[in-house]
Amino acid sequence: MNTVIWIGCLGLGCVGMEGASYLLHRFLFHGILWPIHKTHHQTHTSQLELNDLFSLVFGALAVLLLQLGSVDRWHSPWYALGAGISLYGIIYFIAHDAYTHRRVLPFRSSHPWLRQIRRAHQRHHQCFEPQGQEPFGLFYMGSPVAETESQASVGLDRASGT
Repeated sequence: MNTVIWIGCLGLGCVGMEGASYLLHRFLFHGILWPIHKTHHQTHTSQLELNDLFSLVFGALAVLLLQLGSVDRWHSPWYALGAGISLYGIIYFIAHDAYTHRRVLPFRSSHPWLRQIRRAHQRHHQCFEPQGQEPFGLFYMGSPVAETESQASVGLDRASGT
């Protein structure tokens, strides 16, 4: 396998996870898996929530793919896909858990893209019902969301439930 194909598989694993996350979130997390996912939409002060089980499943998938390709990792599409899923997981953790919800290693940023992610996720969290509300993706947000003066200072802090 040449380098271009390997990098393509890495990109597919990373970008493909956003598509898979959107579909899973929209149709399963806000569907049959709502009893688990609703813990993410509820107010609490705990660092962990039942919804974190989904991250373990995605992590296990990445580890399985990395293991399948570990014999010849620089020539294995499985390894590249696993690495791409892992890369998505790291980016997701930073943007969602650390920045948007400020659950772990919280930080603030005035970067326009991060602020847009935060506003879109706030819009999603306005609905506490299983049918949910767009956007269901983290990085795919649909149309830009306008920021009001109050939203600039209000966050999705775990204790606030927003």
